Amino acid sequence: MALPAAGRSVVFVTGNAKKLEEVIQILGNTFPYKLLSKKIDLPEYQGEPEEISIQKCKEAARQIDGPVIVEDTCLCFRALGGLPGPYIKWFLDKLKPEGLYKLLAGFEDKSAWALCTFAFCAGKDEEVQLFRGITEGRIVEPRGPRDFGWDPCFQPEGYDKTYAELPKEVKNTISHRYRALAAMSDHFTKMNNSSPQSKKKKDEV
Repeated sequence: MALPAAGRSVVFVTGNAKKLEEVIQILGNTFPYKLLSKKIDLPEYQGEPEEISIQKCKEAARQIDGPVIVEDTCLCFRALGGLPGPYIKWFLDKLKPEGLYKLLAGFEDKSAWALCTFAFCAGKDEEVQLFRGITEGRIVEPRGPRDFGWDPCFQPEGYDKTYAELPKEVKNTISHRYRALAAMSDHFTKMNNSSPQSKKKKDEV
């Protein structure tokens, strides 16, 4: 599988500056590539989260004609069989965090899980690799700042604060995005350390 050389840049497909900031903060210095963000219009695919991530990533790699990373986030309510899932963006847009909370008014089960999938593709016609992260929690009446999507109504398991109320440095060590990024970073660091270039460098030392 083709990998960009260490130190090269990889395009992270997002128009959301806050998201890029959070991703760079979580990855820290462990990720061997420089992340550049670029907003491109991708078709709104439907289907299971994995299928959507693969299709989005292939299309992004085709448009960029180089290595890309795309992210897809789902918020899944157990009482609704996993919905809104990949369609959370539209639900949030129409209902806001209050509406998401009210969706479960008739259900005893308020449990939910946040799922993040990062998809990497080295370029056109290359295979897509997926890295997933899941955080369990529950849907609560919105609390905290409103500057990051559905964070005000998602309370992660083991905490008495919502994602929105938690300090960034705490959220960034337990979030679904953190877990997916940790898996991706770990994979690339291992791949990089076992690449012929890095072996050659070690031999030269």
